[in-house]
Amino acid sequence: MKINTALKGVLAAITSLLVAGSVTAVGASQATDKESKAETKTIVKLERALFSEGCFWKVQSVFSKVPGVVKTTVGYSGGKVQNPSYKMVCSDTTGHAETCLVEFDPTKTTYHKLLETFFSSHDPTTPNSQGPDFGTQYRSVIFYSTPEQQKEALQMKEQLTKEHKFSSPIVTEIVAAKPFYSAEDYHQNYFEKHGMVCH
Repeated sequence: MKINTALKGVLAAITSLLVAGSVTAVGASQATDKESKAETKTIVKLERALFSEGCFWKVQSVFSKVPGVVKTTVGYSGGKVQNPSYKMVCSDTTGHAETCLVEFDPTKTTYHKLLETFFSSHDPTTPNSQGPDFGTQYRSVIFYSTPEQQKEALQMKEQLTKEHKFSSPIVTEIVAAKPFYSAEDYHQNYFEKHGMVCH
């Protein structure tokens, strides 16, 4: 009788440990699942936008301050020469415009907001020039990457024209994105490095 009682006690202890272990395992499994789901939720695919509006030093400085913009890179786009240098683009023979690549989080800002920033940060009525800079490399261009971007850009240009927001016609080109070539390192974040922009 005493042996059976002792055995029952041992079995009860073992069962208790097994149940506790099972609960712990389930708890750990649930925690892992929650962490996995949390990690999945935080992964956001960045979207890209390409804008040209004169000297790219200023363009990068302006767009880098827009909430939701994750990264900006200055470079060249819209031309026919591969891997151009700054000197080549300045010769006004490559067809490239000084361009800013804007990478943004679509859950924190919108392409529409970036278009508003674009039209409010330069004069879109001056052909092939901006401030003291002249040449096709300083033209006003929106390079769209998707049909949705094209539609939004055209709609905003039309709206601003109807509302007579500018005293002269808007000359901004709205064209399909072409290859983007990053500019030399010394051009990146130029304003932050030197505290000055060209216009």
